[in-house]
Amino acid sequence: MPTLYRLDAAAAAIAAHFGARAGNDPWAGGTIAPHSFAPVITSGREEVAGPRPEAEPPRRLIPRLWGVPPPPSAGDPSRLVLTVRNPGSPFWIGNLRNSEFRCLAPASAFMAWGRSDPATGRRRQHWFAPTDQPLFAMAGVWKDSEIASFALLTCEPNALLREAGIDRMPVILPADPRAWTTWLRGDWKRAEPLITPYSSSLMRDLAAG
Repeated sequence: MPTLYRLDAAAAAIAAHFGARAGNDPWAGGTIAPHSFAPVITSGREEVAGPRPEAEPPRRLIPRLWGVPPPPSAGDPSRLVLTVRNPGSPFWIGNLRNSEFRCLAPASAFMAWGRSDPATGRRRQHWFAPTDQPLFAMAGVWKDSEIASFALLTCEPNALLREAGIDRMPVILPADPRAWTTWLRGDWKRAEPLITPYSSSLMRDLAAG
C-alpha cells in the first residue's frame, strides 16, 4: 500500500487541472507523509447547510489530514487508518455510498515498499507514477471527525507492482474528467467499478528509469 506520495504542483495548478477552486490553499508542492495535511478535492456541501443542491456544487481544493481515526474496536486511537482495503466494511460503506464524502487525492507519484533486497535484507522502496498523466487523482474518502481527515482507496496490485512484491496499490482514476465526476458525484453503483488496478502498461517504476 502507499506509505508516501508526492504532489509536485502548486495549489493553483492542481485546482486548474481538476476544475476546482484553490481558495487560499498554500500548498506549493512536495512529499506527503501519513498524519500530515494534504490537498484533496471535494464536491460536497461543507460550506452550505441544508439539503444538497441539485446542481453540481463547485469543486474545492481543501486541506485534509491523511489518516482517519480508527473505530473504537481498534483499541489504539493513535493508529490512524491510511487506506481502505475493504470498501464494503461497515466503517466505510456509509461514507462511500454518500458521494459528498468521496474525494480526489491529487498526486505525482506514490511510494510503496517491495520485497527485500537479498544482499541487504532490507525492503526496497519503489516510486511509481502513471506514464499518461503527470498529475493524477487517487480515489479517496473523508470522514468528518474532530479533524476532517481522509483515507485512500486501495485495490489488488497490477502486474508491475506484483513483480516488485507489493500486495496493494492505490486506486488511480483514469485520465478522464468524467471518471473524476463519477467518483465525486455518481451513485455508488457507478463509482464502485472505478476501484480497479491501473494498467501496468500505463505505469512505470521511477527507480527503474
